[in-house]
Amino acid sequence: MSLIRRNTELLPGLWNDVFTPDWFGGVDSTKSNLPAVNILEGETDFTLELAVPGQKKEDFNVELDNDVLTISMETQSEVDEKQAEYTRREFRYTSFKRAFTLPESVNQEAIKADYKDGILSFTLPKKEEALPRAKRLIEIGK
Repeated sequence: MSLIRRNTELLPGLWNDVFTPDWFGGVDSTKSNLPAVNILEGETDFTLELAVPGQKKEDFNVELDNDVLTISMETQSEVDEKQAEYTRREFRYTSFKRAFTLPESVNQEAIKADYKDGILSFTLPKKEEALPRAKRLIEIGK
């Protein structure tokens, strides 16, 4: 007899298979200008957080198409600074686009978003049938 290690996670491949890091090919956010992302699974919902400091909530474009949640942003700013006898002009352009394939267990009609202290967060509630059920005893018949 041999022992086989059993994965006791509820959905073992959820993060790798369902919440892909980038829908268009897995770009590592630490090597580009993509915002860092945290994903947390709770009993009744998922939480998705993006670190995007210095923006306004109006800067973001969030779309849900079928099972794909796409978050994008594009901003431009110009700064004119006059000093002594010269003028310095600086441009700033920031953009990103992240897409996440949502699991079937997410209630897409009840998704909520909030932007506070540089964190864009999404609450993705689970459907009723995906929620954990209480333990029950099953009686053995005669």
